[in-house]
Amino acid sequence: MALYTHHLPRWKKDEVEEIKRGIEEHTLVGVVDMYGIPASQVQQIRRNLRGTARVKMARNTLIEHALNELGGSVATLNDHAEGQSALIFTNENPFKLFKLLEKTKTKMAAKPGETAPEDIVIPKGPTSFKPGPIVGELQQVGIPAAIEGGKVKIRETKTVVKKGEVINKKVAEALVKLGVKPMDVGLILQAAYYRETIFTPDLLAIDEEVYANNIVLAAQQAFNLSVNAVIPTRLTVAAIIGKAVSEARNVGVEASIYEKDIVDLIIGRAQREMLAVALAAQGRGFELDEATLKAASAATAAAPAAAAPAAAEDKAEDKAEEEETEEEKKEEDEEGGMAGLGALFG
Repeated sequence: MALYTHHLPRWKKDEVEEIKRGIEEHTLVGVVDMYGIPASQVQQIRRNLRGTARVKMARNTLIEHALNELGGSVATLNDHAEGQSALIFTNENPFKLFKLLEKTKTKMAAKPGETAPEDIVIPKGPTSFKPGPIVGELQQVGIPAAIEGGKVKIRETKTVVKKGEVINKKVAEALVKLGVKPMDVGLILQAAYYRETIFTPDLLAIDEEVYANNIVLAAQQAFNLSVNAVIPTRLTVAAIIGKAVSEARNVGVEASIYEKDIVDLIIGRAQREMLAVALAAQGRGFELDEATLKAASAATAAAPAAAAPAAAEDKAEDKAEEEETEEEKKEEDEEGGMAGLGALFG
């Protein structure tokens, strides 16, 4: 028998050995706070955890003996065993255990001397109370109560206890009468030992939705960085090539390089510029022939629809679709406006 427990009576030694076996047989051991949990709720929690985790209630001194005998990093759990502590054994990871224990909590009435876990707010509105001493009792604790329509009414929303403040007797009694149960009662995980690491609640209380959104955002930013910095990967090489093709095509069009794959875009650009000149000439009194006027009107009407694809050209994944749409539009414009080109400048 280890030096730590040689002076203990037999039943305490047996308790220490049971704690040590529980730690050695499971991948995770946690210290939980049992303070304020009614016996009936403890039994219900045990039933809910059956098959997943086992709760071992023991004196803090015996927990300390067991952890010290095992030694190593698990002994640091002693720093978290305060108050009415118990141990919980499981093979789950600490994040799942924390989430599971949060589900065991229920709302209960506050007792005098307890600390408010959150701001305790009494909303305004009618109550079920008839006029009587309750009005004065509520007013004494700062709740603005009045009689209205034969019932007691809370005139305005009031924070009666702020987070971290102690709840006094009068406030506790008023909250009970109002049916307000601000206390979360259940197994509170104080620390968990898993794979030679101590996990505390502040590390385990994760907003899963925010965490998932951050992963998505990181993936999007990594994708954009890869494309813009031309760092090819299996997922981004297609977008990088598409972006390069689009930029090369734009250079060809802007520089009027007559290459078979872009000559239609160059002609389309010339046509749009011609129609812009035609509209400007019309504004100065120049009469347009019917074909040119029709083509100019069609181009003007199509401009708002074309603006959105043009603004989205920086997105590599949309390049191919935008280019196909623009080429089709240019072909239609050519059919309607090429006849007017000769009429205007011929």
